[in-house]
Amino acid sequence: MAQESEDEAFAPQADDPASSITVTANGLGTDIGNTGQAVTIIDRGEIESVQGADVERVLRRTPGVSLARNGGVGSFAGVNVRGASSEQLLVLVDGVRVSDPAAPGGGFDFGNLLLGTAGKFDILRGSNSTIWGSDAIGGVVDVSTRGEAGISGNVEYGSRDSLFTSAAGGLKSDGYFVGLTGSWYRTDGFSAAASGSEPDGFEQVVLGGSAFVDITPQLELFAHANWSEGDLDIDGFPAPDFVLADTFETQETRRHWGDVGISYYGNDWTLRAAYSLSDTERDNLDDDGAVSFASDGHSERIQLRGEYRAIGGLTVAFGGEHEWSDYVTTFDTQASVDITGGYIQLGWVLGGLAVHAGGRVDDHELFGSHASFGGDISYRIGGDWRVRASVGEGFKAPTLFQLYSFFGNAELRPEVSTSVDFGVEHGERGRDTHFAVTAFRRDSEDLISFAFSDARPFGFYDNTARARAQGIEAEAGFDVAEGLRLSGVYSFVDAEDRTTGNDLARRPRHFATLFADYEAPFGLKLGADLRLVGRSYDDAGNFTRLDGYEVFDLRASMPVSDGVEIYGRVENLFDDDYQTASGYASPGRGVFAGVRVRM
Repeated sequence: MAQESEDEAFAPQADDPASSITVTANGLGTDIGNTGQAVTIIDRGEIESVQGADVERVLRRTPGVSLARNGGVGSFAGVNVRGASSEQLLVLVDGVRVSDPAAPGGGFDFGNLLLGTAGKFDILRGSNSTIWGSDAIGGVVDVSTRGEAGISGNVEYGSRDSLFTSAAGGLKSDGYFVGLTGSWYRTDGFSAAASGSEPDGFEQVVLGGSAFVDITPQLELFAHANWSEGDLDIDGFPAPDFVLADTFETQETRRHWGDVGISYYGNDWTLRAAYSLSDTERDNLDDDGAVSFASDGHSERIQLRGEYRAIGGLTVAFGGEHEWSDYVTTFDTQASVDITGGYIQLGWVLGGLAVHAGGRVDDHELFGSHASFGGDISYRIGGDWRVRASVGEGFKAPTLFQLYSFFGNAELRPEVSTSVDFGVEHGERGRDTHFAVTAFRRDSEDLISFAFSDARPFGFYDNTARARAQGIEAEAGFDVAEGLRLSGVYSFVDAEDRTTGNDLARRPRHFATLFADYEAPFGLKLGADLRLVGRSYDDAGNFTRLDGYEVFDLRASMPVSDGVEIYGRVENLFDDDYQTASGYASPGRGVFAGVRVRM
């Protein structure tokens, strides 16, 4: 690093081979150009160029991805991929499933994921339970934590008395890598209730580590460990009106997850075996600081993934896993469930053609066996153009809450989906001239919703709903002048409840992000981001409308010496007032500045 120029020290690593490798497509690393599935990768260089701790500002650069949040940074944030619910998105961190088994829908709260320790986002759009099993209906997101040799860090301060700092360091040799990363974030925030005035703050501490040790040239031991603790002020529904308003309630969230395993890299074989666990504890405290609700969701998993490379470009990918999950809440006794699954996928890569097809069987302790199938094709047609297509089935097992809580139903079946897409793409994202357009459709059945009967007048969960989501995704990027690049993504998503004919809640039909980046010869970098979101409905009955909105951000950074860079941004420059969930406020104009150091 000491030999790098000021510009090189903070340059996005566009030529890093890892920036074009996806694991979400087939479970092991493969080049994006060798899969017909729709995948977006956002690396650490781009994360740093966006700036800040808020994961929403990075994810909105992905086509097909919309978000809804109950307030500011740290508040509950749901991510919808191609119109699927946030609970139908499989989320991994370093390959470990991190959804909360104690949550009613079993999803992942992106409000607890900040950018300080994130090294890469690998985002697959479309059903892929063939490889990943349960939850992969809308898509798969795998977040890699930072793994950097040397030492780097940042400190940032800004509006609403917000302070964000992160650091990463690592030791690397021919036979090992050991890394540590961490972040701390605090803010006074603003009132989560749009009608309120009492600010709702957030504070979070995150620590993580990773290690890779070569036992032999072919055998590698690896381990990841992550821990976080956060305190969030929340608004509630106090008496006597029972509408969203200022309260002094808080939520404490403690999470830890990690894995340990061994990998084998041979001439014809790749094998990866691992044991992983994930745990999420939440405590909700009332105005007096007493615990009003507590939950603990825990899962453990053993898995084996592998690939055999036969002759003539033929590959056989395979895997198996067994997962134990359990939960307990203030109002529900401890319950658990097991699921076992295995898959096989054949692949063939020859010249510009790549084809994959596979199947999977999962056996659930309660509902029995379920089969999933999928395939994809990618073909380069010359001139850096390629066509791609995929078909995939997805399923989501009923959550422990849906099975065993007071409202539970042990007879529930899994939610199921079938998705297809077809796309044309030129070039690669973030490089030279890039253009891609993808048409998609996903049909979902046996969706779990809340129902009522004479026998259970307080309600229960049942398989009653059907949905369809279809649309178009487009993305493009161009170098329009020396140092100046314009990029953008646009999505049209028609997500419909096929039982009622209504639009699915909080799913805008039109949304886009336009972003521009300029780098001067002397190192100054300027950027701008414009988020455009059309109107949607807040509820399944389509009674409450959410207006569309536009948010415009400005960014700048400048290296001041070898390994030292100052940066700053203005978020929501025009102070647009908008809501992504009815009654919940979103951040107004904010000004932030910071410094990065690398050694």
